[in-house]
Amino acid sequence: MKFKFKYIALIISLLTLSFCKVEAQVSQDIKHRLEQLVDSVVRLEISVGRVSIDSIIENKSVRVYFNNNLSYYPMRPKSIALLKDLAVELFSSADISNKNVEFYTDGQKIDQLIPLFYTNKKSKSNERFFFKHKAPHVKNITKPFAIGRGLSNRHIALWQSHGYYYEPKLSRWEWQRARIFQTVEDLYTQSYVLPFLVPMLESAGAQVFLPRERDTQKHEEIIDNDGFNSEGTYLEYSGSKSWQEGQVSGFAHTKASYKDNENPFEQGTFRQVETITKGVESYAQWIPSLDESGRYAVYVSYHTLPQSTATAHYTVHHRGGKTEFLVNQQMGGGTWIYLGTFDFSARDGGQNKVVLSNRTAKKGEWVTADAVKIGGGMGNIARSAEAIIYPYEISGYPRFTEAARYWLQWAGMPSSIYSPSEGLNDYTDDYQSRGLWVNYLSGGSSANPDEAGLGIPIDLAFAFHTDAGTTFNDSIIGTLGIFYTDSYQGKYATGASRYIARDLNDLIQSQIVDDIRNLYHPDWTRRGMWNKAYSEASTPRVPTMLLELLSHQNFADMQYGLDPRFRFTVSRSIYKGMLKFLASQYQVPYVVQPLPVGNMAAQFISQNEVKLSWDAVLDPLESTANPTSYVVYTRVGNGVFDQGRVVKNNQFILDVPRGVVYSFKVTALNDGGESFPSEILSVGRALNEQGTALIVNGFTRISAPDDFVVSADSLAGFLDLYDSGVPYLNDISYIGAMKEFRRTIPWMDDDASGFGDSYSDFETEVIAGNSFDYPSVHGASMLKAGFSFASASLEALEREELSLADYDIVDLILGKQKQTKLGALGIDKLMFKTFPSHLQKQISKYCLAGGALFVSGSYIATDLIDNPLVASQDSDKKFLEDVLKLKWRVNRAAKKGEVKGVVSPLSEDRSSYQFNQILNSETYAVESPDAIEPAHKDAFTIMRYGENNLSAAVAYDGDYKVVALGFPFETIQSPSQRDELMSNILRILKNNKE
Repeated sequence: MKFKFKYIALIISLLTLSFCKVEAQVSQDIKHRLEQLVDSVVRLEISVGRVSIDSIIENKSVRVYFNNNLSYYPMRPKSIALLKDLAVELFSSADISNKNVEFYTDGQKIDQLIPLFYTNKKSKSNERFFFKHKAPHVKNITKPFAIGRGLSNRHIALWQSHGYYYEPKLSRWEWQRARIFQTVEDLYTQSYVLPFLVPMLESAGAQVFLPRERDTQKHEEIIDNDGFNSEGTYLEYSGSKSWQEGQVSGFAHTKASYKDNENPFEQGTFRQVETITKGVESYAQWIPSLDESGRYAVYVSYHTLPQSTATAHYTVHHRGGKTEFLVNQQMGGGTWIYLGTFDFSARDGGQNKVVLSNRTAKKGEWVTADAVKIGGGMGNIARSAEAIIYPYEISGYPRFTEAARYWLQWAGMPSSIYSPSEGLNDYTDDYQSRGLWVNYLSGGSSANPDEAGLGIPIDLAFAFHTDAGTTFNDSIIGTLGIFYTDSYQGKYATGASRYIARDLNDLIQSQIVDDIRNLYHPDWTRRGMWNKAYSEASTPRVPTMLLELLSHQNFADMQYGLDPRFRFTVSRSIYKGMLKFLASQYQVPYVVQPLPVGNMAAQFISQNEVKLSWDAVLDPLESTANPTSYVVYTRVGNGVFDQGRVVKNNQFILDVPRGVVYSFKVTALNDGGESFPSEILSVGRALNEQGTALIVNGFTRISAPDDFVVSADSLAGFLDLYDSGVPYLNDISYIGAMKEFRRTIPWMDDDASGFGDSYSDFETEVIAGNSFDYPSVHGASMLKAGFSFASASLEALEREELSLADYDIVDLILGKQKQTKLGALGIDKLMFKTFPSHLQKQISKYCLAGGALFVSGSYIATDLIDNPLVASQDSDKKFLEDVLKLKWRVNRAAKKGEVKGVVSPLSEDRSSYQFNQILNSETYAVESPDAIEPAHKDAFTIMRYGENNLSAAVAYDGDYKVVALGFPFETIQSPSQRDELMSNILRILKNNKE
């Protein structure tokens, strides 16, 4: 929060009106004018009710007691000093001799409400929430770098709101909130937490605990020593110390579904073995037998004993190599402990597995072994309406969609944690269980020593929600924070005040609002910070924030909220707020992890040597986020990425063999952690080279769906039919298209959501977005056709750091690239134009020099001619017709995804091809392909859409060559069809038609 000094003139003008002589006793007039003054200041920053004075007491000082609305204001030393100075002048004019003025609100001096982060004082240890950690709970020892000023050895509990639950009054499973604006809050907050926030925290070194399933993979395999319902294989090998059965109960998967009070972690056994530092090790193996290859989360379980080791050594063998972990088994026994998410092959003969060794840092302790869980799976908690005779039923939904109450039962929590109502009310159990779970996780640790639990020292907890509420003028509902101080006599176990939670709220909320105002909406609404007894804020015994980010019921909020760029920014804001809070509590320096790198290129510098280069992207909002080194990850062929190697400079040179596609991605490093990955670039050297190509990844768009507003008719909404948007990698919150566009229709029930009501046909699915991995798709087909290829980002091409003239062919990938806004105010900051002016210049120069261009995308003509967000420019039309030799006919040219080759002077291909127009988990959907037509006598239609014979592709062969597709090449579903079409395209571009 930056105090808005430009409004000081307004404040002083209010103050000047009060400079009249009054009696020494504070008059009602002075009181009223002070109220006006403070209320005006507060309203410059937050949207709250009126700030009023409850009382003024003049003794040795003047104490002014305000209502709680003042406590919602983010206190900073400068703003407090200004308020006091102005008040002193005001009181001076009233002949009050004592000039020492103190403001109070919510029972506190406002000076005490300044977050520790913004003060220079050295706080006493009992004024902070911190403790000396033992060994970290889980440590990845394979990572090729260390994090010194991030979140290493910090343990964070957080959750995304609500989830699918059983409502006995209706004898059905249902969402806890309404289906609205193509999502439901139960899933919507997941779209921040799982793809963005959790990876950011983990990349900073934190261990993150969730009370809901984090893996969206629908398949699950349990491998256990007891063998019940175990699809894989459990094996033991005894060395100098022998495995033996534990003396108390452990996990067993004995049932297909579980009812109340049935705890799978009490229905079996576990294994244990004494630790060694030398000699012949003993180890256990869990070998999956998966039916499908894919990415799977890996969870382990074990039992905590009085002499458990702090360094149990697990190794996960996966397609990318092996990743090793040290797990502190002195805490966390009797539940699922997440290690990571890995690529596994289906039925690979035992190559993929989890191994636990008894070789540790100290001999004579105990390693314990219980079940391993691979994948997220489907819900398996059965519920029934017990008031009537009704069969027990499971949800039938993926477990990641279900409420916390069900995951906590599957994860072995006591029934008193997941069902305080003793099975009577799953709705209240769900929100109450989250805070109880935090206390059970931390119970027995230095964070919460007086309660029984798993002994994990939780540093903070965070509840991510969105709120309800609507506006009819497209204004923003905005962001609210909630904490609570009166629980447990107002103290944490460390002796620190529960007002520390207000610091956490202030830092996170301020970071969110400041970043949104800086990047997207200068007047984003800040709703204040409530000190109220919401269960999720009042129950945890650690500093906790309940965030209401925006209103999922308000169209203006959701114009931002459905955009993955907004989700990334907000998630990064939350991470930064947590980082700064913990740095202030532990009184240590901090560094923010870098932003992803840009300006990438992968080019051959000799026959087999590839040079990968990139630039750092500096964060204008965070001065500490500069990278100091990088990690280069490599993938060979159809494999998966390796575990990376650290490089100091912004380039990397590697020898690659012929006939194989090599792919690369890069992350930036600093002492605060690792950035999100870059786009993926690929190279390939053909065995019998027919030519060389440069593939340019021009598909950089991620965005919300198309939207519209018709004010005169009170209509508005999102238009999936035209463009469903582009998720970052994928979207786990989409439920179906919007179906109610009338603003005047109110919410009546969660089954009748009113304006924004949406279908539900996709609410269990993961929707594919922009993978940023399309050079490998294009390149694989080029390599098979005998063409070597390099690749580059659009940014590298725009900066003219590459010479297109060095390549026989340029392949420009445009996917669903088109000019796109962000939110209601983004019309002045459009992004993702297909052919910005500098790119037009580069392509024109290349073509006029006799080049050969292949371009594909669903808006290659529409974006220049008929984008409703921006007027068409004559220069754009001229480029389209004079350089690309095509003209726009119509967008939304097809729905079936069928195209066919047609005979022309340039092509004899008559094959049929299928591209994707349907939302699915594998490839992004092309809702609106372009119909394009020749614009020159030497240009010809070479493909048509199967359903209507509109022209789908145009080729030009004149002074240079162009092949343009009105649909994205990479969305052709069959690899063999892609290979065939690419071969035909290259034949045209090389003028070698057979």
